[in-house]
This record gives sequence, structure tokens and C-alpha cells, in this order.
Amino acid sequence: MPAGQAPVIPAAGAISTGPDAFPDTIEYDETHQRLHIGTGYVDHVSPAMWSYEVSGKQVIKQWFSYRQADRERPIIGDRRPPSRLGEIQPDRWPAEYTSELLNVLNVLGRLVELEPAQAELLERVCGAETITVDQLRASGALGDSAAGTARSRTIQRNDQHTFLD
Repeated sequence: MPAGQAPVIPAAGAISTGPDAFPDTIEYDETHQRLHIGTGYVDHVSPAMWSYEVSGKQVIKQWFSYRQADRERPIIGDRRPPSRLGEIQPDRWPAEYTSELLNVLNVLGRLVELEPAQAELLERVCGAETITVDQLRASGALGDSAAGTARSRTIQRNDQHTFLD
């Protein structure tokens, strides 16, 4: 993201890497556009970045849930207990987590910036005239007409892209 808009961790907001301060909480301060990770924080986190969801899951919270100190998940229903491999984790917040967090926040920021253009493109695609099977067949796109086969050979030979009218 552009300088001045990109998420940043100021010196005073450094996320502790000590074993006694492994972050176990994540909170968002909308007024200051600040994401708190344990005792540290990240500035320039917009409300849209914080609330960004994929498949109904809030991305930042989901990302953090796999990196926080207490990663224990409740057993729901009759499923088997979690693997003991889940117990293997760092005893402190590694620097890589901080780098990953900043990368995730930058990607979310860029996605938020792209949403208006994506919405416009979707509107154009959904509002455009559809191509019928008969038009596809006549153009040779389905490979079942002599005229279409000749046209396909011409396109391949000229190495051009074409769009159906």
C-alpha cells in the first residue's frame, strides 16, 4: 500500500517477542484505526480491513486464531480429539508472525481498494448480452461445424485472439 496508508508498527507498538508476553488477544480500535495484538499494535488498519470476510470468516481474526498463545479448540460433537501435533508451537511470538501480519493487512488493504472496480466489472458482466449455444456452435467454439473449424485454424495460424460479436 502507499506510504502513509500502509499498516505500520511504530516503535512503541512493537509486538512483544518475550515468552511471558505471547499475545493471546486481538482487538480493534476504530477511532484510532489501530489493531492491538497483545500489548503491541499496528496503526493504519482501516475498519474495512479489520472487518474483511471470506466465506463468512473475518480474515484477521481467523489468521490470529492460528497464531495466538492459546490455540485450543473446543471439541464439537462426536469428533475425535485433536492431534497432538497441534501442541507443537513456538513459545513466543516469532518475528515471522509480525511480517505475515503486515503482509496480510497490506493484501486486505489492496483488496478493499479494488472492490469498487470489481463491483463495476461484475455489473458489466452480469448486464451484458449472453451468447447462445447456437452462436457458439456457428462460430466453431464448440468444434462441431465445418465453418467453425476453418475459422479456428485461421485464428491459430494468425496467433490472434478474437471475441464473438
